[in-house]
Amino acid sequence: MSLSNISIQDSYRSGTSDVASDFYIPVLARAVQYDRAVGYFTSSSLELVARGIEGLRANGGKIRLVAGPMLSPDDIEDIRRGYEYREIVARAIAREVDPDTLDGHVAEKLGFLGKLIADGALEIKIAVMAGTNGLGIYHEKIGVIADDNGNVLAFTGSLNETRAAMADNFESIEVFSSWISDDVRRVRRIQQNFVALWQGKTERLEVLGFPSEAEEHLRKLATRMANAGSGATTRQCRLKEVSKRGWASTPDGIQLRDYQKEAITKWLQAKARGIFEMATGTGKTITALAALDQIGRQLRAGDNSLVTVIVVPLLDLVEQWSQELNRFGIIPVKCRDSVSTWWTQANDAIAGLRPGRAVTLVVTNKTFGSAAFKNVISAAGNNLLIIADEAHHLGAEHNRAGLPDQAPWRLALSATPERWFDDEGTEALREYFGETLISLGLKDAIELGALTRYQYRPVLVPLTDEEAALYTVLTGKIGALYGQVKGGKGKVRDDAQARLGQLLNKRAKVLGHAENKIAALCEEVGKRREQPFQLVYCAEGGRPQEDGPVGGERQIDRALDLLGNRLGMRVHSYTSQESKQERREILEAFGSGNLEALVSMRCLDEGVDLPDARIAYMLASSSNPRQFIQRRGRILRRAPGKTEAEVIDFIAVPPRDRELFEVERNLFRREMQRFVEFAKHSENYGEALTELRELREYYELMDV
Repeated sequence: MSLSNISIQDSYRSGTSDVASDFYIPVLARAVQYDRAVGYFTSSSLELVARGIEGLRANGGKIRLVAGPMLSPDDIEDIRRGYEYREIVARAIAREVDPDTLDGHVAEKLGFLGKLIADGALEIKIAVMAGTNGLGIYHEKIGVIADDNGNVLAFTGSLNETRAAMADNFESIEVFSSWISDDVRRVRRIQQNFVALWQGKTERLEVLGFPSEAEEHLRKLATRMANAGSGATTRQCRLKEVSKRGWASTPDGIQLRDYQKEAITKWLQAKARGIFEMATGTGKTITALAALDQIGRQLRAGDNSLVTVIVVPLLDLVEQWSQELNRFGIIPVKCRDSVSTWWTQANDAIAGLRPGRAVTLVVTNKTFGSAAFKNVISAAGNNLLIIADEAHHLGAEHNRAGLPDQAPWRLALSATPERWFDDEGTEALREYFGETLISLGLKDAIELGALTRYQYRPVLVPLTDEEAALYTVLTGKIGALYGQVKGGKGKVRDDAQARLGQLLNKRAKVLGHAENKIAALCEEVGKRREQPFQLVYCAEGGRPQEDGPVGGERQIDRALDLLGNRLGMRVHSYTSQESKQERREILEAFGSGNLEALVSMRCLDEGVDLPDARIAYMLASSSNPRQFIQRRGRILRRAPGKTEAEVIDFIAVPPRDRELFEVERNLFRREMQRFVEFAKHSENYGEALTELRELREYYELMDV
């Protein structure tokens, strides 16, 4: 049980390791004392602590935890008004562990901590900056872990004990070991710092006792857990054994809806092949993992093994899937970035697979298609299951070439599996994965209560004279090129096709960047200024200019200036310019209400979970149906206290030129399909279509 017998690195970094599973959990399993000081006290932080200390508790170990309070804007305002800050801090701590606000999974973990408090194995104290009336932030992160042989590990770094830090953010820690001579001085210093902190002897800090109300909450959760009965204990033992062997097991806190159960049944009946076409927000990930649980039960009953490869388009989705897999008892191998960060672990996991065992890999599309990854999974033989999230991406020619033929089991997930203007890619997907087994559209999802209801408000915005002139010129050129593309051959046709694409893109940008949209946005946001959780989707790039391809002022910059400076809202951009860690912090601030609005271009389209979002302003969207379906899905996810969402769609109205009518009518048809698609499932369907009626009549598109 000695810490010195573990292979411990001198540092852990999110890009090359899973800090929780590679360091935190195995080290605590051999410890008898754990002292931890962190920046924030939250329910998610305590849940993660509970994951690690089960092994420590089995050793009869004890924990001392010091954390800073997570104050809400209301807490801060109350302190500034002169209320006793110690009472406000106590209220904030108690709020984080209120049994009436926690879901079943978190409540169970915190109940374990409550039992530790009752048994005297866990003590918690709260640190605030002295002399700041509770408003100063205690933001230190240190830890000390000791075994019963006197070996000590000390660590420090950016890692907070929060779910975002442990599972989402890019974090790093430096680790020092008492049995390494060069580390001894650092270990002692960190130990001494913690002892001084615990005893309230650290200058500029005030250390408060753990609030009695919060302790009662944790004890109540412990009692609730104990009353669950011995049956639950037996089940937990069984689940731990299943998890130890690498298999998925659906946690008690997840209750599948009927449509999810039906989808899984159909998939198993189809010999574990097929497509789940499910609207964004209807639980595709959970359905897929529950399906993985079910096929796992069948395979391990025959003492078979399984290698599951989950393919995702974005790095963020690697982390999201990994979090969900953790809930199902699986610690996956994350294959992304440089080959050196994952190859050995993935290769060893598959090479060491034995009957009755399972391995799960989560991989980005880019890595999935690499020669190195293909070589690794070739060793899996036919014990292979491919789960493709946002599977439409794999329909692209360069992606579908990497789909392994030896995989007997296959599952594709997508709200919109059809590829836009790519029938060949769509057909290739269906040939590989199989037929659609469930088609759960937006209307069905709303009626089932999986998504929230919404209002759709189209706002018609006229082009300026300058924009109308440019739009007309571009439309004329587009009409001429359509004739060349239709009647041309060979290089002439290819050249015309390329120029046509450029002109169509520039013309779409004229509409997307329409000058009057900012004034219209000001008016619409002004109506909803006091409402939280707002999203603004902006046009990409800068305003198009007649004399060149380089764009002018960016719409996103103007929107940020409007909301942040002119309207005084707490707002932030969410783009590729922010680092991964910054984006995580931005989303956390948005979810907590510290940010009132996010302004983005494309980064909120896929792979971002924002259930609290209630209002979306669509300044621009492409005519690709996938984009507006994804964006609408972002805003319709359910959340506590959310009964309805609102979509405000800014529609730039092109000039009416009878000479260009036929060309314009054909081009505008796709735009009108988007508008009607948004409107038809809204609560104010008739009202929304009335706003669009004149446009539909003018372009003779009442059939859309």
